[in-house]
Amino acid sequence: QVQLAESGGGLVQAGGSLRLSCAASGSIFRFYTMGWYRQAPGKQRELVADISSGGNTNYADSVKGRFTISRDNAKSTVDLQMNSLKAEDTATYYCNVKNRVLGADYWGKGTLLTVSS
Repeated sequence: QVQLAESGGGLVQAGGSLRLSCAASGSIFRFYTMGWYRQAPGKQRELVADISSGGNTNYADSVKGRFTISRDNAKSTVDLQMNSLKAEDTATYYCNVKNRVLGADYWGKGTLLTVSS
């Protein structure tokens, strides 16, 4: 059974930094795209960043230059380093791993980030 365990959320002041981590277990994720999504109250879930099995990254325009996604295939982990945080980054952040060829799409339970202004 696939499990995604997120950690690192919390309360931070605007301008600060935080690192989210997600550990995946139950399968081999080397060939999966791994990413982070977020959902703010009253808004739809949106992609923050993802990273392909080959290391190609994709970022939402709103976080480019501030967030960095990375993965460790040996550990099946994906991290999101968030710098220069803004109040509008406040949301629940969800880890996601997917492989469209296999029809696989897994989600973590989410971790809350609150940025105080």
